[in-house]
Amino acid sequence: MNINRFPLRAGHAARAFINNSRGATIAERVEALNALSVQDAGRVLTGMPLDYAVNILDRPELRNAAQILALLNAEDAARLLHGMSNDRVADVLLELDAETRARLFSSLDEPVRIAIQHLMGYPPRTAGGIMTTEFVSVPDSWTVARTLDHVRQVERSRETVYAIYVLDEVSHALLHVVTLRRLITGEPDASILSVAQKGAPVSADPLMKQEDVARLIRKHDLLALPVTDEHGQMLGIVTVDDVIDTMIADTTEAAQRFGGMEALGQPYMKISFAGMIRKRAGWLAALFLGEMLTASAMQHFEGELEKAVVLTLFIPLIMSSGGNSGSQATSLIIRALALGELKLSDWWKVLLRELPTGVVLGAILGLVGFIRIVFWQSAGLYDYGPHWQMVAVTVFAALIGIVTFGSICGSMLPFVLQKLRLDPASASAPFVATLVDVTGLVIYFSVALLILSGTLL
Repeated sequence: MNINRFPLRAGHAARAFINNSRGATIAERVEALNALSVQDAGRVLTGMPLDYAVNILDRPELRNAAQILALLNAEDAARLLHGMSNDRVADVLLELDAETRARLFSSLDEPVRIAIQHLMGYPPRTAGGIMTTEFVSVPDSWTVARTLDHVRQVERSRETVYAIYVLDEVSHALLHVVTLRRLITGEPDASILSVAQKGAPVSADPLMKQEDVARLIRKHDLLALPVTDEHGQMLGIVTVDDVIDTMIADTTEAAQRFGGMEALGQPYMKISFAGMIRKRAGWLAALFLGEMLTASAMQHFEGELEKAVVLTLFIPLIMSSGGNSGSQATSLIIRALALGELKLSDWWKVLLRELPTGVVLGAILGLVGFIRIVFWQSAGLYDYGPHWQMVAVTVFAALIGIVTFGSICGSMLPFVLQKLRLDPASASAPFVATLVDVTGLVIYFSVALLILSGTLL
């Protein structure tokens, strides 16, 4: 489909956009475009000044950028793609099917094609995959005045000018970084090296994980992180806004997986009904099958339940406490692993920490349960039978065991998944709760057999 096949006049939705977005910021116009159909969004963009349309397409928040460009003819698409940043073009092209990608790719100039092909060759979620090749660099022989003139000439085509990278004039290896603030306060005739930051610059390998890139940027308080090859030559930069965009997307996916489902991969209101069912049904079915083991555990202890029906009153309490403690531990460990506060080799430290933590937390909950039984029995609110004291002790002891097991299980599962090279976020709260529910019942009835044998059982 070609956008030029549509009438030149804007449709109703496009006219409404034009009327309602006068004076709006680019961010506000991106939100408004997201509410339009792809065809109407294409009409609106082709009617805008080129610079303005490029600025909008350059925003990752624009959801249908790839589909909009696919509707345009080669000439219009090429003009927009040439104005966009190379890293954004690479991201957009990767969203398209092979045929459309090849058509748009062939419309680009050779230097741009080489740069974008280079970016598309790096794995996703790495420094190379999210970097841009549009940065300001100068040789180490230049003066401050010459560098400032160069910045003025190229600033419109660069991702950022807040950091200027000084390269060796012969090897083109990265030597130093100059901040824009130091540059404009330096003496015009002074060497660019005189205003450079002291020491070797912080840089990233192109295959470095984006989580490690984010940690480097945060640790050194950078606006952009240079990416270099094994010879120290500059490949590109990762800006802080690129890191924020990718980390927000990753956090969204992790939150969805942690809720016990597959990551949607697109906004909630954009995913189809069939897609929503497909993403959620698999995990729900797996969790349901897991919960069937709970029924099997109860069937195994059917005889004990018939003798001491009072024990069934506390099954919801027991199951939820174990699941909650496991989910708490899982959440803490997944976040600590994501932030780099824990490494895979720290599993035994976590185990030694969670063991006493689980015992104390279980004792607190057990004491609450014990007091509740004593109070209900003493106040005449419920009769737990002649052996109510033993029932209270059973609940107290079982909660210690179940909460401790839940804490250990929930804290160790992310380590196991990371060891298997799986995403620790897959250790979702529902999955941990299901696992602890089954084992919690076994612990509960085993403790009951031990304490109540010869009395109720």
